[in-house]
Amino acid sequence: MIREESGKSKISTILIIFLLIILLAVGGTFIWYSNSIKATQKNSEKVVLEIESGSGVAGIADKLKSNGLIKNTTAFKVYCKLNKKTSMKAGKYELDKNMTVEQITNILEEGKIVDETVKITFVEGKNMRWIASTIAQSTDNTEDDVFNLLQDDEYIDSLIEKYWFLDDKIKDDDIYYPLEGYLYPDTYVLADKTVDVKTIFEKMLDKMESVLDDDELKNGITNSKYSVHEILSLASVVELEAKDDEDRAEVAGVFYNRLSRGMALQSDVTTYYASKVDMNERNLTQKELANNNPYNTRSSSMAGKLPIGPICMVGETSIDAVINPKKTSALFFVADKNGKVYFSKTNAEHEQKIEELKKQGLWYTYGD
Repeated sequence: MIREESGKSKISTILIIFLLIILLAVGGTFIWYSNSIKATQKNSEKVVLEIESGSGVAGIADKLKSNGLIKNTTAFKVYCKLNKKTSMKAGKYELDKNMTVEQITNILEEGKIVDETVKITFVEGKNMRWIASTIAQSTDNTEDDVFNLLQDDEYIDSLIEKYWFLDDKIKDDDIYYPLEGYLYPDTYVLADKTVDVKTIFEKMLDKMESVLDDDELKNGITNSKYSVHEILSLASVVELEAKDDEDRAEVAGVFYNRLSRGMALQSDVTTYYASKVDMNERNLTQKELANNNPYNTRSSSMAGKLPIGPICMVGETSIDAVINPKKTSALFFVADKNGKVYFSKTNAEHEQKIEELKKQGLWYTYGD
């Protein structure tokens, strides 16, 4: 009898040990699994990665593990199997190392793909120096990348061959930047920050082409005694001298009146450009005002002449104003510090208006 009880006791002990082993194994597996689907770290650390089409759960697991986003590929596969995560989408994602497997798989299923597109707005009236700075701020390019490309004769020649409105005039040695005034101001959506300057330039040139191909504008250009280069040069001055459409058309009319009489345009905005100084930067010196520069229409050598090239980006309304100027007998105009433009027929009237604006505190001075 003693031996029988001893046998039963041994069997019971074995069963208990076996059950304990199973419980420990299950418990250990559960603890391992629970820990494995937690975030790899507590602190936030962004990771951008791309899930290729056709990767499958195994491929996704390997990608996530190699980027430190999951602890264990097997646990990830088990989680996906248990939770039926079978519709994870390809694409580029921004994930975080403090995300759990549940959070990661939810994002991959929802297809919350990273939008890496870059949106850049180029503004009317801004010059090439501003364009270069804006491109450098918004993309991986530097300002030097912009200026170096503008000095690439082979590239400029290829553009002249491609676009009907470009010609060899833009390669004149006195032209600061060959594409100044030809890049159309607008908002452009680019693939990502790695976009190259050529792509940006050609998007802007494509838009300028579409604007100039408008029937009314193209007919006006064809029937004008001025070339596209001259029209854009004058349009760029009009762009900076007037704010609203009606003023632009009348300012263009004044400039045509002065040109027909062999008078200098005497536009301060051309003098600033000639000196490579922005208007809100500082006042010009007398030497700069009188500088014999083919951009400076205040120079005595510029009587009856347009600046050698455009001085800023121009919008469609400024181009239209030059093609369809308002008929006027005025020869002078002046804008107050709020941008309101006043037109005069004589120099005496013009000087009187300037004195009135000064007395009224409406005369623009640097720092206003």
